[in-house]
Amino acid sequence: MITTQFNVGGMSCSFCAESIRKAYDRTSGVSRVDVSLAHEEVLVEYDEEEVDEVQLKDALRELGYTIRDPDKVKQFEQEREELEGGKRKLLVSGTAAVTTAALMGFMIFVMGTFESRSLRTDLAAMGLALVTMFWPGWDIKEKAYYSLRRGIFNQHVLLEAGAFGGLVGGFLGLFVYPSFPTVHFFAVSVFITTYHILSGYTSLVVRTRASRSVRDLLSLRPDTARRVREDGEVEEVEVSEVDVGDRVRVKPGEKIPVDGEIIEGESAVDESVATGESVPEDKRVGDEVIGGSVNETGALLVEVTATGDDAFLDQVARQIEEARAMKPGVLRLADRVLKYFVPGVLVAAAGAFVFWTVGPLVVGGEPNVRRGAFAALAALVLGYPCALGMATPLALIRGGGMAANRGILVRSGDAFQLFQDVEVIALDKTGTVTEGEPAVDEVVSLGDRDDASVLRLAAAAEAFSEHPLAQAILDDADDRDVSVPDPTAFDSLTGKGVRATVRDREVLVGKPGWLADEGVDLSAGQADVERLQNRGRTVVGVAAGDQLVGLVAIGDRIKADAAETIERAKAAGIEPIMITGDNQRTAEAVADEVGLERVTAEVLPDDKTREVRRIQAEGVSASKASRGSSDRWSDGVRVAMVGDGINDAPALTQADIGIAIGAGTDVAVESADVVLVGDRLGGVMDAYEIGKNSYSKTKQNLLIAFGFNGIGVPAAMTGLVHPVWAMVAMLASVSLVLANSFLGQLVGGGGVGLDFSAEQGTRRRR
Repeated sequence: MITTQFNVGGMSCSFCAESIRKAYDRTSGVSRVDVSLAHEEVLVEYDEEEVDEVQLKDALRELGYTIRDPDKVKQFEQEREELEGGKRKLLVSGTAAVTTAALMGFMIFVMGTFESRSLRTDLAAMGLALVTMFWPGWDIKEKAYYSLRRGIFNQHVLLEAGAFGGLVGGFLGLFVYPSFPTVHFFAVSVFITTYHILSGYTSLVVRTRASRSVRDLLSLRPDTARRVREDGEVEEVEVSEVDVGDRVRVKPGEKIPVDGEIIEGESAVDESVATGESVPEDKRVGDEVIGGSVNETGALLVEVTATGDDAFLDQVARQIEEARAMKPGVLRLADRVLKYFVPGVLVAAAGAFVFWTVGPLVVGGEPNVRRGAFAALAALVLGYPCALGMATPLALIRGGGMAANRGILVRSGDAFQLFQDVEVIALDKTGTVTEGEPAVDEVVSLGDRDDASVLRLAAAAEAFSEHPLAQAILDDADDRDVSVPDPTAFDSLTGKGVRATVRDREVLVGKPGWLADEGVDLSAGQADVERLQNRGRTVVGVAAGDQLVGLVAIGDRIKADAAETIERAKAAGIEPIMITGDNQRTAEAVADEVGLERVTAEVLPDDKTREVRRIQAEGVSASKASRGSSDRWSDGVRVAMVGDGINDAPALTQADIGIAIGAGTDVAVESADVVLVGDRLGGVMDAYEIGKNSYSKTKQNLLIAFGFNGIGVPAAMTGLVHPVWAMVAMLASVSLVLANSFLGQLVGGGGVGLDFSAEQGTRRRR
């Protein structure tokens, strides 16, 4: 069995996803299929001895969907073309609908009749119906045809049954039964086709808007490398063109584009995207570096050791694909009813026509073709799930507007449905609970020194250093308005610290162990060193000559709203836990400060995914008294995962709801269902509250839609409902769904604007 993934265009609602599932379920050799409407992806597991990839692609194309290029840039271009095409179709069909409505109004209010009395009016209505159905509505017919070929009864089939029913009724009125309301029959074909195009365009706008926002974030990703040729010349090439053994030059402040080994240079490298560690790691010749990490200080020459499937990012991509395939499915509220609703409407329409045409013959009466046609067509019109298909997308737009005002981008309609069922929120540490940047947390002065003098001495010694810890000390000195003299001599020792001359006195700033090796007595500050290290802080000693004058504790500051957010989660009945790649001591220190009782630390990306999967299957401790309790919740726990790094991406995909910090990495953002623009953690609970509200609105919309359908279809079967009133009823249902979705938001001043500036996601640098 092998697995393949397709990026699919043309999916507009959950009906489309269900059609694809059914098509592959009936394809020999396919063992599993997962369809993500939010990500527009289809993942298929199949036996290559029974079916090949070409046949799988043909199955999608035969249903009327397109297969997008796997290249992201080309995908965005294809989405733009689809949006423009959808706009053109809506313009044509909308114009036809308005013109048809004008003809109907002319007949009713000027001519004073519902019946056809003008051949020109009838022919005009026929032309509008044919144009609408066979020009902008042509792709709907293709989807309906191929769905019927595979025995799939979906909204496309139901729409075309109604549209062709209107067309047949119009032709009967034009050529056979002059008493038929010819214009109104043709109008049915125009209006329900236009409504379907409008519904599809609405969904396309939602997804394209989300994709454009994500694209703005993805634009921050470097996609080229400086390759050093054998003659020493440097050329800039696409990362995909780099091979194992090539040498790549990386400047300070740049992202390292490849996995490799340092063969020249020394630097501090921020690998938090892979390891979760916020403090950069000192790297020298012979050390390995990970593609996607940030080269902080020195220039590096890196020899490429892994490309393609062996590279770190590609391994994460495979883990994301696996996680998406194993992600728990969501049966949407509408799908539970529509499985039986569509064939039920078709049977009701056919039964009504037979009842009024064949039924009278059984008892010796005359067949009532007019009433039978009215009954069948009105049943199809009132049964067409236009409002139903728009209920969830409109709730998504409404919730998306509310979320946008709080800096939240919701990419998946499933998130709205699932938020209310979330029982566990798993939080990454670095960049999620914490700010993700090293900063001075505490200054300890010893002897007759005060904090300001210790900080002044440390900042002066570090003045010429580019190390991130040095930058943290200098930033803190600036914040405290501490004047910093320039050193007269400076020497940086990678991985140890700095030696400088400040006002004719030698100053050492660095790791306590290095200071001890240099003959500095640490006894006066040993207790503070241990205390600060137990809190997960990086301790920098400051010595003047051989005397320890103070300590500077540097750590990853906890976000201002982290503790409040965790309390909000607990108040909502949700268990917050931490899953991080950082070390256990640091993770537990942060957890204690923000009120988290459960911590899983020192985990790799695939370990995070497995832990999320385990919680989904088994639950976590229901007791908040201590870490490691064996009590379990019931099976089927819904989990939300919050993270910002590449190492979080597979877990974000696996979770029922993946929430990415928008200032984090592009891979995490693309893997998530919800993106918090910026780095405010409180957006997690804001999204939770909006999601619950939007799901409530979805249920209201579905109740309205099903109410009209459920009452309208039986009423239509009597044959007493004129097609024009069936259209009015359908329009009323759509209007009520629209009003229910947006009226409260418009009154409240809600908007849908999002501003993703190029500054978001960048690192703060001195």
